[in-house]
Amino acid sequence: MSGEAAGYLGFWDELRPETTGRLHALARPDMRFRDPFNDIRGVERVVAMLDHMFEKAPTAAFTVLCHARTGDTILARWRFTCMVRRVGPLRIEGMSEIILAPDGLVAEHRDHWDAAGQVYERLPLVGEVLRRIRGRFAFEG
Repeated sequence: MSGEAAGYLGFWDELRPETTGRLHALARPDMRFRDPFNDIRGVERVVAMLDHMFEKAPTAAFTVLCHARTGDTILARWRFTCMVRRVGPLRIEGMSEIILAPDGLVAEHRDHWDAAGQVYERLPLVGEVLRRIRGRFAFEG
């Protein structure tokens, strides 16, 4: 894997509150980041989002499980863990689609994961409603 891909995936693997600013060296100033909760543009805003994440969940950690690259696209499977007050431990698994600019810096990072099944269903009240809805649509064969 190229240095750009390894460096960016390593950033997530080693992400800690004191390392969020390292993103500046790996991404374009106008990078776009999208996940089920956010759609933001600008590396400064992404760093601020990561800082906010660590304020709310100081034990947050990512583990890159596997990855592949084709052309300017990196696909990475990952696991995110953290402790959330009133919810308890969270373990989220997902995929990232990362687009590199011609200069090798990250232009776009899009996370794909099931927010309903991995987060919302664990919340009081909302979770019960979502579990019932999921049950109505589930295959019973």
